[in-house]
Amino acid sequence: MADRHLIDVHILLVDDGNLLLTRRRDTNPTFNGRWHLPSGKLDAGESVLHAAVREAHEEVGVFIDPSDLQHVHTLHVNGSGAEPRLGLSFLAANWAGTPVNCEPDNCSAIGWFPLDNLPASVIEYPAADIHAYLSDQPFATLGWLTTGTPAASLS
Repeated sequence: MADRHLIDVHILLVDDGNLLLTRRRDTNPTFNGRWHLPSGKLDAGESVLHAAVREAHEEVGVFIDPSDLQHVHTLHVNGSGAEPRLGLSFLAANWAGTPVNCEPDNCSAIGWFPLDNLPASVIEYPAADIHAYLSDQPFATLGWLTTGTPAASLS
């Protein structure tokens, strides 16, 4: 197991009961063609709010004021990549601009989906965040055994 944890930010862009998802273009067949939230890794020297703002702009071209982000879920994940992750999910109900696919090399499509009718092919990690947001669950773990050791890889 890796000796560190990555920190991810996930952005839930919600408009009139619909959620924006991006479809991954990935060399890993486990993730290729599956839906995900706009997201990314925290860079050195930036706050999680600024990382969320940056990733939303880089991936889907929208501008979000950091004060408009609401933390809705934290997920401690193992098995969704080479290193364990701590994912912080933020709700954005306000933004400027129209979402577009700004990273066609990493994303094959974007789409709006009703929160009560999401596609079955959402990757488990963001799916757990979305379900936690819908059920007002502030924290969860995924891919860890109850003993604290890693479970089998997520797929």
